[in-house]
Amino acid sequence: MKKNLRNTPEGTKDLLFEECLARREVESILSELFLHRGFSEVMTPGIEYYDLFEGGGHPILPEENMYKLTDSKGRLLVMRPDSTMPIARLTSARLRNAPLPLRLYYRQDVYHLNQGLTGHSDQEFQAGIEILGAAGERADLEVISLAAEALRQCGVDNFQIEIGHVGFFQSLIEELAVDEETRDEIRTTIETKNYAALGGLLDALPASEAAAAIRRLPRLFGGDEVLKAAAPLCRGQQTREALKSLEKLYKKLCALGLEDIVMMDLGLVHRNEYYTGAIFRGYVEGSGDTVLSGGRYDSLLSRFGIDLPATGFAVNVDALAKVLLDRGEVDPPMPPEILVHAQQGYEAAALQKVNELCDQGILCEFSVFGSLEKAQGYAAERCISRVFSVGSEIDVYDI
Repeated sequence: MKKNLRNTPEGTKDLLFEECLARREVESILSELFLHRGFSEVMTPGIEYYDLFEGGGHPILPEENMYKLTDSKGRLLVMRPDSTMPIARLTSARLRNAPLPLRLYYRQDVYHLNQGLTGHSDQEFQAGIEILGAAGERADLEVISLAAEALRQCGVDNFQIEIGHVGFFQSLIEELAVDEETRDEIRTTIETKNYAALGGLLDALPASEAAAAIRRLPRLFGGDEVLKAAAPLCRGQQTREALKSLEKLYKKLCALGLEDIVMMDLGLVHRNEYYTGAIFRGYVEGSGDTVLSGGRYDSLLSRFGIDLPATGFAVNVDALAKVLLDRGEVDPPMPPEILVHAQQGYEAAALQKVNELCDQGILCEFSVFGSLEKAQGYAAERCISRVFSVGSEIDVYDI
């Protein structure tokens, strides 16, 4: 037997029964919500050119974290690691003249290699929205409040949404004379709140006010107190504007009644370089994964020849489905109510009876067994309560 004949690739898994129901339930809830909020569905290919995600010399993921392959002409392809970039491409190619703002939603898999034994899946089913051609606070407010509503609609409670602004970190890091690799390491340690590693990286640099401010970022999370603590760290116009923008957004979210679930986090930094303004992430108690992530990306579409501001978010459908399963909130598949068995020569009549019952909304199954006894034994094993035996007449057996 071949070694991997029965195994799935690392970072992937099969879904069975309740797992499929949970995913479809979350997917259906989110799709209905997005449709009712005026979003139209789009789909992009699962395979794209690597060039799409490499843009400007700064890939959205490290190259080693993308699933790569080549086409028949030797061109480098990747399995879609992100949905925003393909939607930007789609917009530039097919929706250039559409009325603005464009309100698009999607539901599709993304793929990214998680190095080492992290326990995270390499294949993640996402549902998300993008608002293209809308600048300013109102669009940010809608997107973040819609993200909160998405989690509520899916039946989860005890969730938290953290909001930040990439301008704060970017302004500070630009003052440090560090290469791209060191910048990424600093970003990662801030994001993971690894105080010791961050301290080690900054200790190796010349002492500066910017380095001292960056050292404090992972600890700057919470409510109004964050604004007071961060104000002395605003060393220039960019940091002051970022903090002011974040304050206004936070207060309006609180006015919407979200004060118990929204908090500010100046240590929230995104690995994706295309974000330009407000960013946010959502977490649910009982899940070790980020269940949603998004933010503003006003310069991304200019790479494709159209200069449009944009914002959006993606929901990790698999993570939400797992939360529902772990809480026992997804019922197992129901067995059929009726097993329809055909007596010899009455197979067509039995199949017609199956169609008739299905049209009435009755869950039923056609028996593939040659004898009534075997059909009854199967029905008992499956907890099917009745067997219809179709011949010149229909005999009904309670199991």
